[in-house]
Amino acid sequence: MELRINQKTYQVDADADTPLLWVIRDDLGMTGTKYGCGLAQCGACSVLVDGNVVRSCVTPVAGVVGREVTTIEAIEADEVGKRVVSTWVDLQVAQCGYCQSGQVMAATALLKQNPKPSDAQIEAAMVNLCRCGTYNAIHAAMHELADKGDA
Repeated sequence: MELRINQKTYQVDADADTPLLWVIRDDLGMTGTKYGCGLAQCGACSVLVDGNVVRSCVTPVAGVVGREVTTIEAIEADEVGKRVVSTWVDLQVAQCGYCQSGQVMAATALLKQNPKPSDAQIEAAMVNLCRCGTYNAIHAAMHELADKGDA
């Protein structure tokens, strides 16, 4: 199978129903995308597929053939992603950091679609779980990005 990940083309030998997460991590060695629950509930495995947030733990690799996949490893190549990471660092959003790659992917997708999201839109998009409870810091970071207007 030919996959387009982080603007590079990869040939992978995997069963069509293999979760994208395992191809990214095990076959391609990009370990920034995390395994959390395996049920598409926590969001630690979030990647962007054609700009939309996707839970890679339940996405069959065959479903992304011919599409553009972006992982946390390449998010700063995108101007919005770069601003998200910078704001996350400036506001010290992360505690343990395990969920943060998924959080950054969700934030980037939202801000690319809507540079000035409302509280309701932020709450609807930022649903990834964080065991450390950094939700207030995430909310503050999202507001700072949204207040800039050009996120």
